[in-house]
Amino acid sequence: MKFIRFSDLCASGAARGKRVFIRADLNVPQDDTGNITEDTRIRASVPCIQMALAAGAAVMVTSHLGRPTEGAFKPEDSLAPVAKRLAELLGVDVPLVANWTSGVQVAAGKVVMLENCRVNMGEKKCDEALSKQMASLCDIFVHDAFGTAHRAEASTYGIAKYAPIACAGPLLAAEMDAISKALANPKRPLIAIVAGSKVSTKLTILEALSSKVDGLIVGGGIANTFMLAAGLTIGKSLAEPDLVDAAKAVIASMKARGEKLGDASIAVPIPTDVVCAKTFSADAVATVKLATEVADDDLILDIGPQTASLLASQLMQAGTIVWNGPVGVFEFPAFENGTKTIAEAIAKSSAFSIAGGGDTLAAIAKYGIEKDVSYISTGGGAFLEVLEGKTLPAFEVLASRAA
Repeated sequence: MKFIRFSDLCASGAARGKRVFIRADLNVPQDDTGNITEDTRIRASVPCIQMALAAGAAVMVTSHLGRPTEGAFKPEDSLAPVAKRLAELLGVDVPLVANWTSGVQVAAGKVVMLENCRVNMGEKKCDEALSKQMASLCDIFVHDAFGTAHRAEASTYGIAKYAPIACAGPLLAAEMDAISKALANPKRPLIAIVAGSKVSTKLTILEALSSKVDGLIVGGGIANTFMLAAGLTIGKSLAEPDLVDAAKAVIASMKARGEKLGDASIAVPIPTDVVCAKTFSADAVATVKLATEVADDDLILDIGPQTASLLASQLMQAGTIVWNGPVGVFEFPAFENGTKTIAEAIAKSSAFSIAGGGDTLAAIAKYGIEKDVSYISTGGGAFLEVLEGKTLPAFEVLASRAA
């Protein structure tokens, strides 16, 4: 994917003395008194801002925070706590500017924070006039917020259309590179793990991937629906019986690809054993059963050790791994073995691995494999839309500006 990199502009001296507008993702959690409880996103934004300052640019940074009402600013919508924390991390003053769309004063080598961009009227609908107004504030627009890359809003998309130069910051560039490596030009076999509670929320992802991947591992409630599609009984486990036909279609699509390529390993592996309980609780008694022996009052809460071992072996042979979702209720110790085994296999594999999604990140953190996953995407909804095969608005507009 062709796009302009902000790092290249800085290295060439093209950013010196220029007005640089950075759209960051600083949407951090806060407690009831407004104190920031977790600042990962702020810390992640620092390299781009430091890059701009070191290049001698006049820097403006903005982000959304929470879910404000356009045109109705409230104190709790303010980026003031974020500006304070950013100043601490940068070691410089970061003044907060309100009502900034009409003009911003900032000197070269300095940085200001522009108040919550989602308060501006027309932001979500990508109002053309607002977009042009934002673009007039800068010489270079830098998109560095992958978490918003799937949204065509004024501060993420509209401004990129009209700014003199539009480019990707280091965070967004890294996401674009990793996604391209994993999906556009993967080293094969390409294996995708798609897990979660509902097929309906990830059906389009499964359908899109079934035409691209060499192995499609399903887990959680999704796997239960696929077990139904394979003619197995699942007791009272979470599933979506009305989507059995959709699951059958995905299985058929993968089988057809395998037959066409002469590779019987291209398929959707259905669990051969599972871990069941009678109740959904952390202290429930876990029982390993063959997939053909699930009782009417059983809840399937994890894949069994035999299935986990087979899937781990498959992952060890992969060239590229895409991981979205734990394969069982890994929060409960008795039902974490499947997800732990998958995680450890990914960590040991020589494959290029990309992982994303909130529960996936939680599993990665729980098993301490952060350094063993090639790329961890923090995009959430944006990551899922990429897996669906959609072209994200941010990617599309930055590619068009680089043409």
